[in-house]
Amino acid sequence: MARGLFITLEGGEGSGKSTQSKRLQARLEAEGQSVIITREPGGSPGAEAIRSLLVTGAADRWDGMTEAFLLFAARRDHVERIIKPALDRGTTVICDRFTDSTMAYQGYGHNLGREPVEQLNRIALNDFKPDITLILDLAVEVGLKRAVSRGGDELRYEDMDVAFHHRLREGFIDIAKRDPNRCHVIDATGSEDEVSNRLQGVVLTAVKSGNG
Repeated sequence: MARGLFITLEGGEGSGKSTQSKRLQARLEAEGQSVIITREPGGSPGAEAIRSLLVTGAADRWDGMTEAFLLFAARRDHVERIIKPALDRGTTVICDRFTDSTMAYQGYGHNLGREPVEQLNRIALNDFKPDITLILDLAVEVGLKRAVSRGGDELRYEDMDVAFHHRLREGFIDIAKRDPNRCHVIDATGSEDEVSNRLQGVVLTAVKSGNG
């Protein structure tokens, strides 16, 4: 049995990842693939418990290094219990955030730097990476407005200052430049249909060309 495809969606707050994950799942299932959606932080029972520590509370609850340790603890459990078994069954996995988010949020946003995140990735995951990463890019102010309008109690990152979110956006762009074969920057402006067409076009092209 062929291994499943591992696809991640990345981007700043309010970029539309959750909506586009569901739309991509429906499109790939229409193409005959078995697909699951998962998310980070979270995705497994243990990782979901850690998620609550990260996305609630005061903006200064943790520093960047503490967040990175928590994220990789959650991620290892998620990968070992959910992602790898699904891929081994031949199932396509769509994940809302993965290691690139840690690099962007903690490495760039919190000024932790690339090397600590890369070291933790090697230790926790042995450099396990997605096959395709889609980075939804949107102006910071637009994304934050969307995110806050959703409401809920997971607003810790939305409460961080605007400078943090600008570093975050620049971080995602730099990540894409460093790994252009895997990462694709998607313009997240416009309607949900317009963004879906851009995103799904990239995925289907990659799959058909054998790059996914």
